[in-house]
Amino acid sequence: MRSNTIKEGLSKAPHRSLFKAMGYIDEELNKPLIGIVSAKSEIVPGHTHLDKITEAVKTGIRIAGGTPIEVPAIGVCDGIAMGHEGMKYSLVTRELIADSIECMAMAHGFDGIVLVPNCDKIVPGMLMGAARLNLPTTLVSGGPMLSGRVGDKKVSLSLIFEAVGKVVAGDMTEEELQEYEEKTCPTCGSCSGMFTANSMNCMTEVLGIALPGNGSIPAVYSERIRLAKYTGIAIMDMIEKNICMRDILNAEAFHNALTVDMALGCSTNTMLHLPAVAHEAGVNINLEIANEISNQTPNLCKLAPAGPHHMEDLYYAGGVMAVMKELSKIKLLKEDIITVTGDTLKANLEKVVNKDESVIRPVENPYSKTGGIAVLKGNLAPDGCVVKRSAVAPEMLVHTGKAKVFDSEEEASFAIASGKIEKGDVLVIRYEGPKGGPGMREMLSPTATLAGMGLDKDVALITDGRFSGATRGASIGHVSPEAAEGGLIAVVKDGDLISIDMNKCTINLNINKDEIRRRMLALTHPEPKVKTGYLARYAKLVTSASTGAVFKN
Repeated sequence: MRSNTIKEGLSKAPHRSLFKAMGYIDEELNKPLIGIVSAKSEIVPGHTHLDKITEAVKTGIRIAGGTPIEVPAIGVCDGIAMGHEGMKYSLVTRELIADSIECMAMAHGFDGIVLVPNCDKIVPGMLMGAARLNLPTTLVSGGPMLSGRVGDKKVSLSLIFEAVGKVVAGDMTEEELQEYEEKTCPTCGSCSGMFTANSMNCMTEVLGIALPGNGSIPAVYSERIRLAKYTGIAIMDMIEKNICMRDILNAEAFHNALTVDMALGCSTNTMLHLPAVAHEAGVNINLEIANEISNQTPNLCKLAPAGPHHMEDLYYAGGVMAVMKELSKIKLLKEDIITVTGDTLKANLEKVVNKDESVIRPVENPYSKTGGIAVLKGNLAPDGCVVKRSAVAPEMLVHTGKAKVFDSEEEASFAIASGKIEKGDVLVIRYEGPKGGPGMREMLSPTATLAGMGLDKDVALITDGRFSGATRGASIGHVSPEAAEGGLIAVVKDGDLISIDMNKCTINLNINKDEIRRRMLALTHPEPKVKTGYLARYAKLVTSASTGAVFKN
């Protein structure tokens, strides 16, 4: 056992003494020590109940003959951080979480790890740290929130952001908004649409690092507790069989993840997080691979914000495994790969059934023949940019409009609220990328306000920052290279024509090469927005969004 380095032999008497100071007994110390990394906190709705999930994992570990040891992880609530300086601190925590897992596991000699996250950056951050360590590892999340209900309408977080835009436009009263405030988020759990948190939890299931059901079992269902117990049992089985993180997180697993990503219509943030996790696992995936997979993968689901369904609907339809079963019918998945069940994906799918074809469309009748996410390239984004194509109105898939340029989210939000954005415009928000932000803020507020004002079918938004998984409309993020790195987005001017074709996956600034050259030669960047603290250090280390915004080697 790896943990013998901290507990076995005469020289480790002081170490055992410290364990006994915490109440551990010899019978516990003689068993494998399993670190449970819990993101429990009282500031994230998806994490407020993780103590119950963690206790269930401990039960499973003890049943299977191990000793569980709980350690903490931080987590930012993206919804609460949204629309102000706090959002700069969201993406950057991913690297902090990965580093802290490495530190805790290496310092304390854990034999295996169980990850207990739920929201946004916490899931990929934990996966990155665990992939770096390459120990036996399993994951169980806190599960999705149930959708809310206003009148006879199911609602999720994206709709309350859009409701703010409706109030601004005069289409909703503040009293009606109050009802949304009270009823949109009715339970604990990760917000109920196919936003970033649920997208990444679904990806863990596809990657094979979490048990079937992890992506869709609602947070408040007792089945989630049972899943956590089985996860605790699974880690002990992995230790016995010596199945480690990178045995599961191989190139075939990431191929499957990108494929199911396209079929589900996941958050564009998966295009940041999957490459980053793959990087730590020693696997190379890039935006070119994503587009190749998207071009051959049918979009089978339209969950909020792309459509009317929510995570509990996916759960009742058979969950992520039912989506995978549909894709297996046309041989789009690599099925001979090992998972945390100890069986292959093929074996896991044998008895799976699609229980609701209105939620998970059969492969013979998809929403579209291509995937939910598209990577666009052109002179404005030579290294690529990303759009959730499945959440774009058909009339906006091809669009040319005049640019209105802003150097921050705040400037753009003020212009939207002031009625300065007109139909046909292309909003350009720059210096919000990983380096320029710094921190690459999600910008749900401006996109949701536009949708609430009824402009999501008439206005495109382009940024070197990123969007929440709750965003819908022609919202194109991750423009690379970003403005702070000298990308062409830095020299776009008001009135320039920008052409977007999401069918052909192109995006171009329509000015001639001589004018581009003149502007680039005259380019001067604004002063860095943050000059001290962790964000300043992050800006110096972070790479482009096209590489997953990982740190430089």
